[in-house]
Amino acid sequence: MLFWLVLYIRSLLYQKKWLRSATFGIPLITVGNLAVGGTGKSPLIEYLIELLQDNYQLATLSRGYRRRTKGYAFAKPAVTALEIGDEPLMLYRKYPSVAVAVGEERLLAIPELLHDFPSTEVILLDDAFQHRTIQAGFTILLTEHANLFSRDFYLPTGDLRDLKSRYQEADVILVTKCDPALSVDQRKSIIDELKPRTGQKIFFTKLSYGVPYHLITKTPIQFNANTEVLLVTGITNPTPLKKWVEYHTAYYRQLQYRDHHIFTAEDLKEILREYKKLSAGKGILLTTEKDAVRLEKFEKTIQDLPFYVIPVCHELLFDEKEEFDNCVINFIANFHRGS
Repeated sequence: MLFWLVLYIRSLLYQKKWLRSATFGIPLITVGNLAVGGTGKSPLIEYLIELLQDNYQLATLSRGYRRRTKGYAFAKPAVTALEIGDEPLMLYRKYPSVAVAVGEERLLAIPELLHDFPSTEVILLDDAFQHRTIQAGFTILLTEHANLFSRDFYLPTGDLRDLKSRYQEADVILVTKCDPALSVDQRKSIIDELKPRTGQKIFFTKLSYGVPYHLITKTPIQFNANTEVLLVTGITNPTPLKKWVEYHTAYYRQLQYRDHHIFTAEDLKEILREYKKLSAGKGILLTTEKDAVRLEKFEKTIQDLPFYVIPVCHELLFDEKEEFDNCVINFIANFHRGS
């Protein structure tokens, strides 16, 4: 109740205009959630990049969680995860044409980003829904199917870090990590529970996994019925990935570290010990793209090992991909038309 009271007072100050939000003359798209933990924000940023990069000069801005630097910084050659964070580094490696920047204070970081990358046409704000000093033009709010914000509690009892009522400020709600077999009736039940305001769209996604590739050489691999896997993860909720690995392989073990874990030499020794317990010739190591950028510093040790990375993305359910895409595209088009 105490945490809720603090959130309520803060929200009231913004409603009464005693605290103000700044606007910028450029399309800002915010991806965020009401709860702590992984709801799939990073894969959604990638989805938006794939959607928009052919038509717009994009930039991404995030906090750079668990980096060992402070203030504003941007990705450049030879940068490490310790300098800008694992997720920004992953985006920089995958999308070299996109400007990738980090900064705790988004209000201060945006002008610096525009100064360093003046050709930027659209900024994607990662995990910025709670940063009310900025008024984004378009907001996508994520909530995990297994832990809808409507059923959650405030910290420290639950995972909510913002008022439930703020969901009404989002343009789109994305229910993520759904069961692929989610029925139309279940969809309707969730929409009824979330009570969208007039004009607010709700979409549903599942996580889809791509072809694994070697961490160092980038060579792809196909699993078979005999493949044994040691799954190494440092993400909040690896459950969907574990289900995928269990379905596609003969056997798997897991080493689970805390979210954004900075791997050490001792961790690598533990990983190699567990890997040796797999059947010779059948075992591989598997990790996520976020974890891979924190493991690549051990290149000399792992380059000759079967250490693979698995990509992940959002897939819209109920044939609503085009409608979701149009929501984003039309916002940008209308923004430029209005200006």
